[in-house]
Amino acid sequence: MTKIRITETVLRDGQQSQIATRMTTEEMLPVLKQLDEAGYHALEMWGGATFDSCLRFLNEDPWERLRTIRKAVKNTKLQMLLRGQNLLGYRNYADDVVTSFIQKSVENGIDIVRIFDALNDPRNLQTAVKATKEAGGHAQVAISYTTSPVHTVDYFVDLTKRYAEIGADSICIKDMAGVLTPQTGYDLVKRIKEAVDLPLEVHTHATSGISEMTYLKVAEAGADIIDTAVSSFAGGTSQPATESMVIALEELGFDTGVDLKKVEEIAEHFNKVRDHYRAEGILNPKVKDTEPKTLIYQVPGGMLSNLLSQLTEQGLADKYEEVLAEVPRVRADLGYPPLVTPLSQMVGTQSLMNVISGERYKVVPNEIKDYVRGLYGQSPAPLGKGIKEKIIGDEEVITVRPADLIEPQMPILREEIAEYARSEEDVLSYASFPKQARDFLGRREDPFYDIPVQTVSVSIAID
Repeated sequence: MTKIRITETVLRDGQQSQIATRMTTEEMLPVLKQLDEAGYHALEMWGGATFDSCLRFLNEDPWERLRTIRKAVKNTKLQMLLRGQNLLGYRNYADDVVTSFIQKSVENGIDIVRIFDALNDPRNLQTAVKATKEAGGHAQVAISYTTSPVHTVDYFVDLTKRYAEIGADSICIKDMAGVLTPQTGYDLVKRIKEAVDLPLEVHTHATSGISEMTYLKVAEAGADIIDTAVSSFAGGTSQPATESMVIALEELGFDTGVDLKKVEEIAEHFNKVRDHYRAEGILNPKVKDTEPKTLIYQVPGGMLSNLLSQLTEQGLADKYEEVLAEVPRVRADLGYPPLVTPLSQMVGTQSLMNVISGERYKVVPNEIKDYVRGLYGQSPAPLGKGIKEKIIGDEEVITVRPADLIEPQMPILREEIAEYARSEEDVLSYASFPKQARDFLGRREDPFYDIPVQTVSVSIAID
C-alpha cells in the first residue's frame, strides 16, 4: 500500500483563509489531544498571519500560544509558515533578526519551518534555511507556485534543484492561489521526484474547484504529503476537507495513517467554533464559494475579496472587473511575480491605482518602487519595456542579495523596546510588528498604558 501523509491546517491556514485568523488559543485547546492522536504528519499551527492577529486583535502572546500547543501536542510535529527574509512581516529583516527568530521558534516548540519567498529567489531563503538547520529544525523550502510564460514545469524543477543546494530538508509545492491543475500537478511532482531525492509536500487551496482532482493526481505521481483542513474550515479559500480526502485516498489504495474517528471528534468541536464566527459575521459565506475566475485571472481568492472590499469602501465597486483585468497586466509589467504576500497586496494596490487615477503608473506606491529597485529580490522575468524608467527613472537597480544591505538590527530593537520586553521573544514580536507588539507589551507591563485593542479589519495575508 502506498503511503501518503496528511498535514492538518485548521489551526493556521484553514482559519486564516476563512475567518481572517481570529481563532483564539482557548478555542483550540479542547481538541489538541485529539489532533495529536489523529495520525497526522504535522499540524500547521503558527506563522503566516497568526502572529499579527494574536497581537493586533486577540490580545494574545503568539509565543505563549506556541508553548501552550507544544505542551499539549506530544507526538505530532508542529509546523509554521515563514516568509524567508521577511519572516512574518512584509519587508526584509537583517540576518541577525532572521536567525534569532528561527532559533526561538524551534526552542519554543516548532519542528518544521516551511520557508518561502514571494519571488522564489533562493538568496532570500538561505539565511532562514541555515538558521533552521542549526537550531535543529526541519527546513522545508517551498516553491511559490504560479503560472506565467516563464513559470513552466522546467522552471520549477530547476528551482527545486537550487533549493536542494541551499540545504532544503524537504520541498513543498505551495499553490497559494489554487491554480495548480491536475495534469500539471502530476507532471511537476513526477519531475521533481526524479530531480531531487527529498520528501515532497503539496499545498493547494480549494478556491477554483479543482483541488481534490489535483491532490489525487499528485498522490498518483508520488507526492509524500498533502495539506488538508478539517471539514469545519475546509473548502472555498481554504484546503480540501481532511475527512473527504482521507476516505477517497484510502479507497484508492493509499495509506494516510489518519484515524477518522479522531478527526470526527475534531470536526464536531470546530463546527461549533465555525458557527460562532458565522453568527458574529466574521465568517463571510463567500469564502466557501467556488471561484473559477481564480484560474482565469490567476488571482488568489483572498486577493479577489480584498480588492472588492477596498473598491466598495471607496464607492467604486463598479470598477471591480476593470481592476481585475488590470492585475495580469501589472504582473506582466513587473516580471510575473507570484501573487503571494507581500507581492499580491502590492500588485493589487498598483492595479487599483492605475484604474482609479486613469493613467497607468501615474501613482506608484513606495513598495512598488522598492521592488523595481531590486530591494525585494530578483524578478522571475525582466520587467516590461520602459517600466523601470517610468517607475524609478534612471535610478540604479541593485543586484546583490537585498539583506546584504541591511545592518544588524537586534541591538537597536532591544534598546527600543527595553521598557516593556521581558525576553528575546518579546523583542522579536516588536521586530515583527512594532506598533502592535509595543501596544500589547505596554498593556501587559503597564496598567496605565491606555491603548484599546484594535477591532477594525485588515487585509488578509495570501499565504
